[in-house]
Amino acid sequence: MSDTVHVLNGPNLNLLGTREPGIYGAATLADVEALCHAEGAALGFAIVFRQTNSEGALVDLIQAARGARGIVLNAAAYTHTSVALRDAVAAVGVPTIEVHLSNVFAREAFRHHSFLSPVARGVICGFGPQSYVLGLRALAGLPPTP
Repeated sequence: MSDTVHVLNGPNLNLLGTREPGIYGAATLADVEALCHAEGAALGFAIVFRQTNSEGALVDLIQAARGARGIVLNAAAYTHTSVALRDAVAAVGVPTIEVHLSNVFAREAFRHHSFLSPVARGVICGFGPQSYVLGLRALAGLPPTP
């Protein structure tokens, strides 16, 4: 096991800062990445930060995290639709924290269901970019897996 944490982002998160700022805020994905690198350094983690709009590519990124200390995963809309992502998280055996910028439970009903939550160690939502920081801190509080 390494001290590497993979922070993985799904579809449309590359548009942060301009996409529905009333919901997602003004921070860009680059801002979120910088925040994750700073928090990761404070916690002693090396951060691998990735984003893709492709479901299959996100499965590949989850599989590439095998052996890592953990995954912080914002699968965005795929959270609510993808059995393939759920199966990838379950298969790799890496502690995964599901994060969301917005409070998905205060939004449309279809966002209230997550295929990922049952295989994640925890879920953090509604704190904007701080959701990622809280996810990294949650991983730091878990005992390392062999």
